[in-house]
Amino acid sequence: QHRVSTMGFPAVPAPPESERVCVFGTGDMGRSLGLRLLQAGYGVVFGSRRPHSSSSLIPHGAQVLGHAAASQSAHLIFIAVQREHYDFLVPLANQLKGKVLVDLSNNLRKNQYPEANAEYLQSLVPGAEVVKGFNTLSAWSLQNGPSDANRQVYICGESVEAKQAVIAVAIKLGFSALDQGFLSVARELEDFPLQLFPQWRLPLRIAIGLSAAFFFYLLIRDIIYAYVTQSKDISFRIMVSLANKVCPIVSLIMLSLCYLPGVLASFLQLYRGTKYRRFPDWLDRWMLCRKQLGLLALGFAFLHVLYTLIIPIRYYVRFKNRTTQFDTTTAWRGDSYLSLGILGFGLYVLLGITSLPSVINTLSWREFSFIQSKLGHLTLLLCTAHTYLYGWNRFLSSSTYKWYTPPGYMLCLVLPSVVLLLKLLLITPCVDRTITRIRQGWERGADQRNPKDSQPLIP
Repeated sequence: QHRVSTMGFPAVPAPPESERVCVFGTGDMGRSLGLRLLQAGYGVVFGSRRPHSSSSLIPHGAQVLGHAAASQSAHLIFIAVQREHYDFLVPLANQLKGKVLVDLSNNLRKNQYPEANAEYLQSLVPGAEVVKGFNTLSAWSLQNGPSDANRQVYICGESVEAKQAVIAVAIKLGFSALDQGFLSVARELEDFPLQLFPQWRLPLRIAIGLSAAFFFYLLIRDIIYAYVTQSKDISFRIMVSLANKVCPIVSLIMLSLCYLPGVLASFLQLYRGTKYRRFPDWLDRWMLCRKQLGLLALGFAFLHVLYTLIIPIRYYVRFKNRTTQFDTTTAWRGDSYLSLGILGFGLYVLLGITSLPSVINTLSWREFSFIQSKLGHLTLLLCTAHTYLYGWNRFLSSSTYKWYTPPGYMLCLVLPSVVLLLKLLLITPCVDRTITRIRQGWERGADQRNPKDSQPLIP
């Protein structure tokens, strides 16, 4: 006999009496977990301090009893209550002896208590086997099923058998369980849901810092300079023209910062002559946030495209509307500038799309590496050439250097030019051959130590 699920999950066999779990707590988290357990074929008993008033809240097919009675019904008990309400477990210590208690609680802030909630729970019920788990999931994800973003369940505990029991439940619910070790890791698991975009903090700070720096730099050069030297008020340009200069500058620098750590890592391996030494911590952190740097660069490129599209409809442009004598060289430069910008932006979008988890899962490592590395550097080359064509020969004119300062586009060309030159050195045959051997396991000086070890690991 099979049960039919009403939430879109596959039908599962009716559970035997031995597959019974208990959930202490009838809040959003407890009810959502109980519903998923019912859909997975488990018998569910809720433990509540007010069982009669809570019976209307629980999912259909589950029982609700007092804590003492509910604790006797199952070996595995989920504690879906906050730490402040753990006191009710103390009188039940004898009844909970030998049972597996899964602590789902989280805190409002880091270091809120001197010890982890799971460790505190273990001290209250020393005879039970406490396992920390399921705390990184939300009630919504439990109700709607796991997705790529929240499929993993992290657990830790002292007892291997207890953790295996929790892992079995997590797998049956459709999650991927990861054993993080002993209960001492519980504080780290409890801090995990409190993190707010940890991988985005450094890229966001860089983006905000660059945007602010170039905004004020261009404000002084373009707006204040015109007002001081020519008594012209062109402050209206701040909203579109100035923003349309800041966005591409920041985008190109952020894209360069995305590929610079890989180049530095290659030169560091060349210098050391081995791949078996850790990179410096700052380089490790930098490389871990390359995806975020690239996505922010793409965002600024999008803003640049949008600002460029609205320029022809601005009042200032329509009012100015003057004609000049046609020049073929200028036309070639303009068309090349626009063409390279369009091609670069197209590859930009491709890089952004292939960074999505759903797309990454469909690509082999060689395909992913080709897009993110080879096409990525091609994107940087096109965007850099796009900027060089924008400047053309204006760097030769003294009027370009207002108050003896170079224009913003000149400053933003320094870093991408350096990255491209370094990459050009790395792809020369002699250097590329050495880098390939190092990444296959060859070490400099290994010939003298052991001739056999000097051969690459992969022929």
